[in-house]
Order: sequence, then structure tokens, then C-alpha cells
Amino acid sequence: MQSNSISLAGAIAIGIGGMIGAGIFSILGVVAQAAGSAMWISFLIGGIVALFSTYSYAKLGVRYPSVGGAVEFLVRGWGVGVISGGVNLFMWVGYIIAIALYAQGFAAYFLTFFTVTPSAFAFKAVAAGIVILFSFVNFLGAGSVGKAEVFIVAVKVGILLIFAALGLFFIKPAYLSPTHWSGIEHIFFGAGVLFIGYEGFGLITNAAGDMQNPQKMLPRALYLSVLIVIAIYLAVSITVVGNLPIQEIYASKDYALAQAAKPFLGSMGFKLIAIAALFSTASAINATLFGGANVCYMIARDGELPAFFARTEWRGASGGLLITSLCVLLFIFFFDLAGIAMMGSGAFLLIYAAVNAGHLRILKQTGANKNLVIISLVLCLAMFVILEIYTYQTAPIAVYTMIILLIGSFVFERIYTYVKSH
Repeated sequence: MQSNSISLAGAIAIGIGGMIGAGIFSILGVVAQAAGSAMWISFLIGGIVALFSTYSYAKLGVRYPSVGGAVEFLVRGWGVGVISGGVNLFMWVGYIIAIALYAQGFAAYFLTFFTVTPSAFAFKAVAAGIVILFSFVNFLGAGSVGKAEVFIVAVKVGILLIFAALGLFFIKPAYLSPTHWSGIEHIFFGAGVLFIGYEGFGLITNAAGDMQNPQKMLPRALYLSVLIVIAIYLAVSITVVGNLPIQEIYASKDYALAQAAKPFLGSMGFKLIAIAALFSTASAINATLFGGANVCYMIARDGELPAFFARTEWRGASGGLLITSLCVLLFIFFFDLAGIAMMGSGAFLLIYAAVNAGHLRILKQTGANKNLVIISLVLCLAMFVILEIYTYQTAPIAVYTMIILLIGSFVFERIYTYVKSH
């Protein structure tokens, strides 16, 4: 793509595609388990938290337009060192968790074409198989697959809009009654769980260097994309809880979105949503494997990871792709979809908190409002704490794993930089 070639519509599409990825197809049931039929309120709360971080990203992106995105912001805010290096390693972990979530989402929808009660072995096998398949695709260098991403994004967003537009006419108000809501704390738990569905807006900042006028276009693209996605998420979540009894959402939690299409679109509606989910999760696995491997490459290139992660191993692919794929498989084998979703949301909440905290150190350069950046930082941290309380209650191993991964990222970075310098 030539410089200065991204339009406002194109930038908004990048943001919407990044947010409305595989997450919305995978996490609805998990959010419903936390918030009940009030999960649409959870989506609204999560959107508000994302909007505040959007302000911080807009200011940083305007001041430092580049393809680096959050990696660049962390280095600018914290300098080159253990903090920025540790958070960047943890960001790579976030990519790994996201891929594992998408793979399990793919498996859940794929198996609905064969059985409604798949075995745990079949579920894990399909999830691992799709990761292995796209690892080979990335190793072979599938440039043409990237061209299909825009088409796939348009298809899945179009299907979601049709689903929501039709489904809103068939909702049963009784299903939305506050009597089916969970407690206020559970609504916030749900907001924490679903944050992984909003984290993709940061991708717009990676395109700032190719915008004709990033000072005006970048903030507009960020705000508009987040607002559009909030509206779509609200419509989709209201359609789901308005067409399915909450018990049925629980029963079909891994493919709740497709199940919600049945009451007004029948079995064809179920299959249509399931097919959209397969396209969406498959494209997300492919794109995020590529992105995760690139993060490895950039961190290794900057000397914050061993050279193996940046070394070309086969047909132009880096060792980072191999390590990323192997780590994804470990998460698939040891964690279920709910646990992975919680870890993924927690990881990105911490990453955004780190970006905001670093932003506070360079406010003079960006001209941002200090109070808004502080609010964004506090919201991310508060949402993270709320999420971890819920995760500890429902999947304590996921909390312990998150702590180990976070501490491990900084310990590894500290040891590696020490060894390298001596």
C-alpha cells in the first residue's frame, strides 16, 4: 500500500474489523453466564471503558504516527528498558491467548454441523488442528489470504447486521426483564470478560503513517469505529437475550449467537451464523498468528528477545511463528473457552493500562487532558481487578496462570537484558 492512501472509511473498516472479529462469536455465552440477560449493559460498560482508552490512543497516535501502534507508545512512554520490554512480551502473550480463544470458538461452531454434544477430545482436536493448519499457511507465505480479509470482514459484519435487524422484531420483552438480570457486580464481571471484543480498535493507530492527515483522520476513525461497534454489540446482545431464554443461552454458550438465530430464522439461520463464525474465527486465527509472529520479530529485532525469534527458519517465516503456534496449542489443551476469554480480556486491560500510564509521563508532547488519561487508566485497572475477582471465583487456575505470565514476562526481560549486556 502506498503512503497516504488510507481513507477515513478504510481506517474505520480496520477498526471495526479488528473489534468485530472472532470474539463476538465466542464470548456471548461466557458473558451471559456472568451477567444473565443484562449482558447488553455489560457491552455498554465495556464500550465506555474502550472509549476512554480511545482518547489516549488518539492523542498518542497523532503525536507518534507509525506502524508500531501500542509497541511504539510503550517505548515512547516508558523508554527502552525492562518495563516497555516486559509489557511488549506480555502483549505477545495476549496475542497467543486471543488465538487460542478464536481456535476454540472455531471448534465450537464447526462441531455443530456434526453433533450437539461433542466430546472434549473432539473439541480440543479441532481447535488444535485449525491452528496447525494456519501455522503451515503462514509458514508457506499466503499473501493472497491477506487480500481476502477485507471481504471476510464485510461478510461477517453484514451477517451480524442482518441478524440484529431481523431479530429485534422478534424479541420477547419478558426475556429482557430485570428479573433475569444478575447482580450489579456480575454485570461488571461480564463487562470485564468481554473486553477482548473491544481491544481491536488499537489497530487503527498502526495505519496512522499511511493516512493523508492523521491529525484529523485518526481521532475520527477511532471514535467512529468504537461507537459503531458499541451500537452493533448492543443490537446483537439484545437480540440474543430477547430471543432465547437465559437457560438456553447457558446450554448453548459456546455457539449462543447461532442458537439465537433459530427462533426467527430457523435452522438455516443457525447455519448462516455458524458459517459466518467459521469464516470469522479462521481469518482471525490466520491474521493474529501473523501479527503475533511479527510482534516476536520486532521485539527480537530490538534485542529484547533471543535472535531465534527473528531468525528465518523456513520459507521466510521466523522462529517466532513456531514458538507462537506451540504456545497457542498449550493454552488450547490446558484451558477451556471461558478461562481463555477471561485471560485474554485481562491481558489487554493491563496492556491498555500500561499505555495510559506511560502516556501520563509524556503529556506535554501529546497535549492530552491529564484527567481523561487518568480516568482511562483507573477504568482499565478497575475493570481488570473486577475481572480477576470473577475469574478467581470461576476459574482460579486462570488467575494463577495470568500472574505467572505477567511476572514471567518482566523476569525474562530483566534476565535476558542482563545476560546480553555481560
